[in-house]
Amino acid sequence: MNRDTFPELPEIAADIAAGRPVAVATVVEHPDRARMGRRMVIRPSDVVTSSERSLGSARVDAAVRDDALGMLATGHSGTLSYGPSGERRGEGMRVFVWAFAPPPRMLVFGATDFAAEMARVGGFLGYRVTVCDARPVFATASRFPEADEVVVEWPHHYLAGELQGGRIDGRTVVAVLTHDPKFDVPLLEVALRVPEIGYVGAMGSRRTHEDRMTKLREAGLDEKELARLSSPIGLDLGARTPEETAISIAAEIIASRCGGTGQRLRATQGTIHHAARPLTG
Repeated sequence: MNRDTFPELPEIAADIAAGRPVAVATVVEHPDRARMGRRMVIRPSDVVTSSERSLGSARVDAAVRDDALGMLATGHSGTLSYGPSGERRGEGMRVFVWAFAPPPRMLVFGATDFAAEMARVGGFLGYRVTVCDARPVFATASRFPEADEVVVEWPHHYLAGELQGGRIDGRTVVAVLTHDPKFDVPLLEVALRVPEIGYVGAMGSRRTHEDRMTKLREAGLDEKELARLSSPIGLDLGARTPEETAISIAAEIIASRCGGTGQRLRATQGTIHHAARPLTG
């Protein structure tokens, strides 16, 4: 592979060097040998750029693009299977998607049993999980073996530092599980003022939610900023245990990222596979 056979290579190298998500989709198996080796460059934007090649048809391109954007959202590479004309449930064509993107981040605030399960589910979904709490007796690596890192720091100070360091982007999700206003309110005041954060959710009862919203309004947040808060956190699954609650939260994160409704599929119409929303590079 060189600039002659793959003229998009310098642009891809520039994307990778700058930390911008980009994927290369290559046909590695197809009944038509002429399709073998065809490549398409996929970037997280709504507009297909001139540098993107076709894999053979608009149907194939659309299917691969949607799936590749989902893989970029989690930073995973892999091989996808389709029918020769791009049928999702078909066989005969295999496309390798090489995704260049750092894993998305999940910031879990509050060293609780719910946080431990959230770290486990977040890791399973491909997130790099950080658990943060100001209380060193609770925020220990032994209590959160599934987390990539455990930080002892006041939550709002930690988030502000990560923002200043440029380590937050549109794929970042924030789960506030402290259930304590002295931690929650300053943290949410920082998080909700940053539109680049992909998801912000906070645990608590409906009464806790209303009290929290009052305090956030008093802190100066406007209704547009407050509307970004998912609280009470999660989808209505009837969850009771920490494990079930983590699934409920993860389901809401996925629905938010992919544009899902959270309804049962049998109650919806149209496609059941949503494209991931555009990422920020």
